[in-house]
Order: sequence, then C-alpha cells, then structure tokens
Amino acid sequence: MSVPPANPLVNDPPAWLVEGAPHLWLPYTQMQTTPMALPVVKTEGVRLTLADGRELIDGTSSWWTAAHGYNHPHIREAVTAQLQKMPHVMLGGLAHEQACRLATRLSDLLPGDLGHVFFSESGSVSVEIAMKMAVQYWINNGKTGRTRFVAFKGGYHGDTLATMSVCDPDEGMHTLFKGAIAEQLIAELPTDDEKAAALDAFLGAHGHRVAAVLTEPLVQGAGGMRFHDAETLRRLRRLCDKHDLLLIHDEIFVGFGRTGTMFACEAAGIVPDIVTLSKALTGGTMALAATIARAPVFEAFLGEDGGRALMHGPTYTGNALACAAANASLDLFEREPRLAQVAAIAGQLERELAPARNLPGVRDVRVKGAIGVIELERMGDLNAIKRRFIEEGVFIRPFGNIVYTTPPLTIGTADLGRLTAAMLKVTAEIAAA
Repeated sequence: MSVPPANPLVNDPPAWLVEGAPHLWLPYTQMQTTPMALPVVKTEGVRLTLADGRELIDGTSSWWTAAHGYNHPHIREAVTAQLQKMPHVMLGGLAHEQACRLATRLSDLLPGDLGHVFFSESGSVSVEIAMKMAVQYWINNGKTGRTRFVAFKGGYHGDTLATMSVCDPDEGMHTLFKGAIAEQLIAELPTDDEKAAALDAFLGAHGHRVAAVLTEPLVQGAGGMRFHDAETLRRLRRLCDKHDLLLIHDEIFVGFGRTGTMFACEAAGIVPDIVTLSKALTGGTMALAATIARAPVFEAFLGEDGGRALMHGPTYTGNALACAAANASLDLFEREPRLAQVAAIAGQLERELAPARNLPGVRDVRVKGAIGVIELERMGDLNAIKRRFIEEGVFIRPFGNIVYTTPPLTIGTADLGRLTAAMLKVTAEIAAA
C-alpha cells in the first residue's frame, strides 16, 4: 500500500491521519509525491487549527466557500435546529419549508425573472443541469440539433464529464480526456469590439447548432483568476439576443459578494437566462448548489405531455440541512455589512499587494473585490511553495503561475495583512530562486 511522503510540517501526526492517509485519495494530488496533508482538528473565524495546536490564517476560504468565516454561530444554530427536526426528505412528491424558503429568497435576490430554482449537491452538477436544461429547452420548442455550447478560453466549469467539455481544452486540467468528452465550441471572450465582432461572426456561422453560451462572469477562477469587465458581459448578452441563444452564467465562484456585488451579473446590469450557484451558498458548511432559470426557460418545460418535464433528480436535491445553512447564510448577508467588507478588503489588497509589481518575475498584480492575485512568469516547486506559506502561518494554495488569496469576507485588517505580507515574502523568494 502506498504511503504519502512524510511532511516535515506535520509534527507528531495523529493516529487517524497515519492510519487513514494511505486510503484517502485527495483531489488534484499526485499521491506518490505529495507530502502528507495537514491534520485540521478545528476551524473558527478565519483560522484552521492543526492537530499540534498551531493555527493558520486561511487565505482560500476552503475553495472560496467560507464567506462568513468558519463556524459562524448563526449558521451552526440553524443547522442544529433543523437536524433535530428533519435532516432530509426527498423532493420527489414531497417538499419542506427550508427548500421553499430558500428558492423564494434566491428568486427575490437575483435580477429580473430568474425565479425557478433547481437544487443539487455540487457546482459541477449544477452546471450539467443548466446544460441539460438548455438542450431540452430547444427540443421542447421544436428546434432540434442545438446540442453544442459556446464556452471560452481560460474557462473552468467543473470536473464532471459534461462540464469538462466546456473548460479550456488546451490550457485547462482536462486535456487528457480529449476524445472522451464532447467537443464544444471554444471562443475568445469579447473583451473588446474586435473580439466581439469575431464572436458575432462565429455565432452567425455556428449558432444554429448551439444551445447556450456559458461563461464565468467577471472572473475566470480555476483557469487562472483572469478578470474581465462588465462590458464584456453586456456584449455577450447582446450577442445571445441577436443570435437567439441562451446565456448561462456560472456564478459558483463569484456569487455571494466575492467580486463586490451580490452577484456578478448585477455589475453588468444584465439578466442571464440561467444562473448556477454553489460554494458560498451555504456559507461553507454544507454541500448545496442551485440552477436558476428565467420564466421563459421554465415555461418551455410545461405542458400536458410528461415528456416535456426536466427528467433530473439528485437524491439529496434540496437537502433540508443544507437549505437551512443557506437560509442562515442569506440572513447574515442581510444583517451584516458583507459588501462593505468586500470593498474594504479590495482596498487593502490593492495597497498591500502593489509592491509586488516591482519584483522581478512578476507578470501582473490584480484585485477584484475580495480576490487578490500575483501572477508570475514562472512558478517553482508547488509543494515547497505551499510549505513556505505554512511556515509563515497562513494557508495559501497557489496553482499554475499564480499566487492568490480569496479570504473570508469577515477577515480583519491585521489577519489580511498577514496574508498579503506572506504573499509578498514568498513571491520575492520565488523571484530570487
């Protein structure tokens, strides 16, 4: 049995880690060469507590989920109360208050007539459901052959089979599966008038076989934290209207305040036809996702014919515990100044990451909302770099050629300062190597 290499930063690993590590297959990890993972025994606020008592400031919010920090008492109490009454009931022929309340609240929060909510358990699945909705929308409207999707270079939408097909096919993490997944139409984002004209021509040539255009609004996350402006989203909306195409916004990363508005589509003043949400939906406590459609999309599935229905049903769709967590998270967005906190984080990131622009080997420094990025010309040994951050008392997980932070929206100035100081220090070491 393969045993992960020893990690010099794991002091006296607990028995459960020693016994379990050889059996635990970790995500995005070469299990033969990656050192044993850090044993976390507690989370609180913005801190991870390790088994040996050390604390790390979390600069990633557990893959961008812990918007309110960890273990927020309001969410914890809501989940506990729901657990005592009903942890789960299937939505096949049944319903419960938490799912109904959450669907109503999301519909009220999102712009326009985005008012029909389908729940699932993960972001990737929510995108697959959006794709399935889009294809069947056209079938139900009597138009066949519209089975392909336009997605964009630098994009990432998940790791399941269909979502892999709409990720960047050349620079993404799924190039190995070329030939095993559907080939979609990958284009350049219309970030200027010239690229918009090129996309217009592209859609004119291929639109007859396209179900929808799929994009990550404002920030392409796992593709490299690449930013674009609100006008790019407005161009996409205009082009989809011109060519009679559905527009899908994957807001799994950017939703719930991360870029400065509650949802990224609000920054552009547009209404996509379908939106997908997950990650921060439950405040980083439970697995839950949502695919939310406008009225015309939903209405295309109505009729006397049962075959027009959306035949999809995750077993844990609308899980009561997860919906309770999400409702509590929305309470916090209503009661506490999250968007003002995002604006303050953005200002501090701008000031404190700016010196990195003067470091050799730094290609770019950029900030959007509570996202701070240092892009490098080259990256060294990722395991060694991650270890350096831990030695600095922070948990930051660089990938590709970027060092980034997406802290909890509740982080204080001192803790954020420790994150940015570590980013500058370690980036300078990478540049000097």
